[in-house]
Amino acid sequence: MDAIKRGIAAVFDFLQGIVAIAAVLVMIYLFIMSPQEVSGHSMEPNFHNGDYILTNKIIYKMINPQRGDIVIVKSPMNKDIDYIKRVIGLPGETLEIKNQHYYINGKELDEPYPYNKPLYGGTFLQENTQIEIPPGEYFVSGDNRPGSSDSREFGLIALQDFIGQAFFRYWPTTAVGIIPHPSYQL
Repeated sequence: MDAIKRGIAAVFDFLQGIVAIAAVLVMIYLFIMSPQEVSGHSMEPNFHNGDYILTNKIIYKMINPQRGDIVIVKSPMNKDIDYIKRVIGLPGETLEIKNQHYYINGKELDEPYPYNKPLYGGTFLQENTQIEIPPGEYFVSGDNRPGSSDSREFGLIALQDFIGQAFFRYWPTTAVGIIPHPSYQL
């Protein structure tokens, strides 16, 4: 009888450990970081359909997004859909598309990463038209400029619609690593 009691106690101890580990993993997933799958071609050539990344969900509770951050944001049209984009314009800046380039406060944005051209305006931001980005909002863009639905089309993204910053790619294995943050000169 003692052997049965010890066996049952061991099973419950094991299950208790599994439940504790599962609770910690759920907390990490909900509040700290989560996996995301890149869906679509809007971030090519830097991210491809089917890439898997980890998203830091806590960073924008401590600091504001910076130009060049690869971010996961809620779609302005359907909050159940997530987009992966790059932060281009920050609050308080003026932004314009001219000669197939972004201009921030009148200076051409030197983008030190590969991106697909050409860059044309959309329904929200048309070429040779300036917008001023209000406090708490950001202009985001896909790296595949001709094939991306981004702030040129749907407008600015409010800080509360940022899910987090992509910081690590874990699939495909040929591209595993920390996602670099570009350095800009305006």
